[in-house]
Amino acid sequence: MRKLGEYLAAFSIRRALRITNIRILSQAFFFFIFLFSVWATWTSRVGGYPVSRLLEMDPLVMIATMLSTGHVYRYLGWGLLVLALTLLFGRVFCNWICPYGTLHQFVGWLFNIGTGKKRIEDNQYRPIYHLKYVILIIFLLMAAMGALQIGLLDPICLMYRTFATVVAPATDLGIDKASEAAHGVGVDTLWLDNLKFGPGVERRVFVGSFWIAVMLFGLVAMNVVIPRFFCRVLCPLGALLGVFSRFALFRINRDVHKCTDCNLCLTRCEGASDPQALLRQSECFSCMNCIDDCPEDALSFTMLRQDTKQVKLAPDLSRRKLVFASVAGVLAYPFLKNHGVNTDEHFSPKLIRPPGSVEEDQFLAKCIKCDQCINACPTNVLQPATYEEAGIEGLWTPVMNFRIGHCQLKCTLCSEVCPTGAIRKITAEEKLGKGAYAEQGPIRLGTAFYDLGRCLPHAMEIPCVVCEEVCPVSPKAIQTKDVEVKDVFGKVVVLNKPFIVPDLCIGCGICEKECPVRDERAVYVTAVGESRSDERKLLLKHREVVG
Repeated sequence: MRKLGEYLAAFSIRRALRITNIRILSQAFFFFIFLFSVWATWTSRVGGYPVSRLLEMDPLVMIATMLSTGHVYRYLGWGLLVLALTLLFGRVFCNWICPYGTLHQFVGWLFNIGTGKKRIEDNQYRPIYHLKYVILIIFLLMAAMGALQIGLLDPICLMYRTFATVVAPATDLGIDKASEAAHGVGVDTLWLDNLKFGPGVERRVFVGSFWIAVMLFGLVAMNVVIPRFFCRVLCPLGALLGVFSRFALFRINRDVHKCTDCNLCLTRCEGASDPQALLRQSECFSCMNCIDDCPEDALSFTMLRQDTKQVKLAPDLSRRKLVFASVAGVLAYPFLKNHGVNTDEHFSPKLIRPPGSVEEDQFLAKCIKCDQCINACPTNVLQPATYEEAGIEGLWTPVMNFRIGHCQLKCTLCSEVCPTGAIRKITAEEKLGKGAYAEQGPIRLGTAFYDLGRCLPHAMEIPCVVCEEVCPVSPKAIQTKDVEVKDVFGKVVVLNKPFIVPDLCIGCGICEKECPVRDERAVYVTAVGESRSDERKLLLKHREVVG
């Protein structure tokens, strides 16, 4: 055992070019895994794949949801694997695994084409890099009080959300145009249709996707100003791993007797960790570029016990900054909660959550805004919530927009891909209130209502039975009363005037989606009567309907 320890202590990577090549292969592999996960999430393609594994491996998701809910949900324990890697080799996740980090590094490689001197200046540590630790403290304190907001800036959540709501519809549009062009020249387009995002709908659209795209492209564009801007300045996951990496067993070591202070090691330093001086362990990505670039072979990746005077272990966070971050985190909580749209007394009627969603306070304590559920939805009914619907606290959490789609009766895909339990896993039997769940009844998302001033039979004496025809429940929640009237042209017509039976309505929204009054629908669904909240009941007691 002693000899093994001596061997590990003496171990040094001299051929860093090989390691950096391995790192590039690792980045490409995990980026492919991410793309495959997003693809496999699309409707009918989940197929048992662990499509949310990268989210479940995110230690920030694990720790933040543990603080907000008091337990670790299902597979979030995978985050311990990343923490173990960090305790061994430092922030390897940031530059070997993270798909968002890979994207930033690739963009930086494309556009940071300055001279060697400029690159050295760009990769020196800057005081602003402590900001990510302030953001981390704020997010964790808010989570501890029940307001989970890490999804706004967590890189894995941000990546999934952007691909689900921005890249997916853009790809749909591109495939549609390519298919039209192929049809024009008589080419078979079946292979194009198989690639299409969201095969359950012709082309998906998402409310507010423009701002999600602006956020991503803005952060990526900042690489031109500061290389790896997001990773160095804002990333809360990187900050968390930076805190743990101070205990890493291996790190970059510098032989001061060989070093000539040429600073060439800064040419491609991804983390701006100052390997030419006191190495900032919490900032080092273990990318190995500095070892590759050192002309004197003065840098090596070895065990921490060697020459600890050459490293600065702790993050650059003074006591004053720590106090400021703590105060900001405590104050942010009431600012979010006082918006008033998520209480049982005052809730947005359009805040309709997916089937299987837990009660609203718990939902907000679990949802990380990754929008995996939105990506899995076959009808495009799930949308990222806007400020008007959910306030800042619920921004980009999933809501149902029945102007765009409806909830299919037997579909439970959203509950299968949720990594945190904000949408608990349900079966079609439970959703429909069948079999063992007959006594509790179906899961109700809300209740439909009529605007009689816009309903064609009620307001204009024009026959229309679309809403009744499409109502999927049995007995139907939309029924009609037959009334004979004489129209303005003197003809006797039979009007089927519709009405809602609230005991039967499950709030699936297909009536609103298919209503022929296209601007403001004559029938619409609101969140009142949803089964996940006893405080939002519409009826004191559901009546038994015969027939």
